[in-house]
Amino acid sequence: MSLNKSERRQRIKFRIRKIVSGTATQPRLSVFRSNKEIYAQIIDDVNGVTLASASSREAGITKGTNIETAASVGKLIAEKALQAGIESITFDRGGYLYHGRVKSLAEGAREAGLKF
Repeated sequence: MSLNKSERRQRIKFRIRKIVSGTATQPRLSVFRSNKEIYAQIIDDVNGVTLASASSREAGITKGTNIETAASVGKLIAEKALQAGIESITFDRGGYLYHGRVKSLAEGAREAGLKF
C-alpha cells in the first residue's frame, strides 16, 4: 500500500484536524500552499465561519522569493486578525511540514502580534 504525495498529505491533515480545532475565542489559522501561491484563513470551527483570510494573490503583498512572500502573507493575516479582535490562535499546518513557506508564514504572523 503505497500512497502518493497528495494522499499522504491528506492522511496527515486528517490526523492533525482530529486534535486541532478553532473556537470563537481561539480560532484556527489554516494554511494552504500551492505551487505558486500561499493562502491563510482564520476559522471558527464551532460556528463554521471564516473570520479573516489572506493570500499571496492580494494587492499589497511584497513579491520576492516564496519565503519572503509567505512572511508578508503571515503579517497581513495577523493584521486582519488583530483588527477583528483576535489575538490568540491555534496553528494548523494543513499536513505540510513546518518548514520553508509554512514556517515563514507562521513567523510573520508571530512578528505582527498573533500568539500561538
